[in-house]
Amino acid sequence: MSPNGSDRSPRRPMRRKLLQALTAGLVLATATGCSYNWEDFPRLGMPTPTTEEAPRILSLWQGSWAAALAVGVLVWGLILWSAFFHRRSRTKVEVPPQTRYNMPIEALYTVVPLIIVSVLFYFTARDESELLSLKKKPDVTVNVVGFQWSWCFNYIEPVAGSTGDAKKSPDLDAIPDRFKEDFPANAGGVYDCGTPGTRNPQTNNPGPTLWLPKGKTVRFVLTSRDVIHSFWVVPFLMKQDVIPGHTNAFEVTPNKEGTFLGKCAELCGVDHSRMLFNVKVVSPERYEQHLKDLVDKQQTGYVPAGIAQTSHEKNRETNNL
Repeated sequence: MSPNGSDRSPRRPMRRKLLQALTAGLVLATATGCSYNWEDFPRLGMPTPTTEEAPRILSLWQGSWAAALAVGVLVWGLILWSAFFHRRSRTKVEVPPQTRYNMPIEALYTVVPLIIVSVLFYFTARDESELLSLKKKPDVTVNVVGFQWSWCFNYIEPVAGSTGDAKKSPDLDAIPDRFKEDFPANAGGVYDCGTPGTRNPQTNNPGPTLWLPKGKTVRFVLTSRDVIHSFWVVPFLMKQDVIPGHTNAFEVTPNKEGTFLGKCAELCGVDHSRMLFNVKVVSPERYEQHLKDLVDKQQTGYVPAGIAQTSHEKNRETNNL
């Protein structure tokens, strides 16, 4: 009986509030998922891949989730099993038998995590090695230049109306010779630069637009003018750091036309959130026309690629050759 003489238990209002909170949470969770496309569920949050290399990344992502789910189910099962089948008896008050150690179980929870980590490491190392491998003479080479707070794109191509040689251009001194070996001959090149206020004329999305040809192997050579950025084209499922004094590179083969979003994925300063760009994948013919349009705009040659490599980095590359 409560202090005021009522038989009503003081715990009931709390239980009622808890039930109401759980109901509200269930309604909120189901309401936010009404617009979810169940066809997207197998990708587990990843966007639709738009390059030939992206399915490999998606497969690694799905496999990691499957392994994590299997471990989670095992752990949840052991917790519930212990909670329900080893709970204290209401009729017995004696202390249960105390076990100081159990060698088979201790060996099990030591060996199993090692196996899980080893398997994940193998598949990660295998896929990373394949994704970062560079082919000889890619179809297209683009020098992506990151700077606070936007992007420039040097199209290293021989374009009619643009004279010069990318291999000897002082604006590309920051790029190591091992990448320049694959530059096309007499590549006068064209460029396009953006600002945070630049917008794509078709979609009105912020940032400059990088044009790529569908079905062609594209090598991105990444350089920075100031701090560390990260070049991320969302549906490519691939991103890589853009580091001052160190040149990174990777290759993709776009296989779907369209305009896709890109962004900087590295916190690079106060206006990091404004470092957006677009990627427009078009037919090879339309891509060539775009390069000619840049010539007509007198955007020929190259913008400075960024900070030259440090001596330490040059020595590292020489030792690895």
